[in-house]
Amino acid sequence: MNNRLVCILFLLLALAAPAFARDAIEDQKIGFLIAAVADLHDATFIRNGTEYDAQHAADHIRMKFRYADRRVNTVEDFIVCCGTGSSMSGEPYTIKFADGRIVPSADFLHEKLAEFRAPEPPAAP
Repeated sequence: MNNRLVCILFLLLALAAPAFARDAIEDQKIGFLIAAVADLHDATFIRNGTEYDAQHAADHIRMKFRYADRRVNTVEDFIVCCGTGSSMSGEPYTIKFADGRIVPSADFLHEKLAEFRAPEPPAAP
C-alpha cells in the first residue's frame, strides 16, 4: 500500500473516531449505575444460578464493561451489554432483595437510570 493511501485511511479513521466516542455524560450515567449496584449491601445478585454480593456483582459488571468498551456508546448499550445477562449462557441476571422480592437486573438498572435523569427537587426556602 502506498504512503498516500495509508495517510488517507489514517485520516478517515481519526475523523471517524469522535463519532464513536462515548459522551462524558454517558460515562457519568454508567458510573452511577455501577455505584448503585455496589451500594446494594442487603441484596443478592444471581448470575447463572449462583448468588453473589453487591461488590462482586459490581466488579463483574465493571469487567464486562472493560471488555465491551468499544461497543458501549450509551448507557442503554451498557445496560444491554453488561448489566442484564450472561453473554455465555444467555440467562438474565436477577437481584434478590432482603424482603424476598426478585427483579431482573435490567429493571433495576432502568429504575436507577430514571432516578439519575430525574430533576432535583427545588431547594427548601
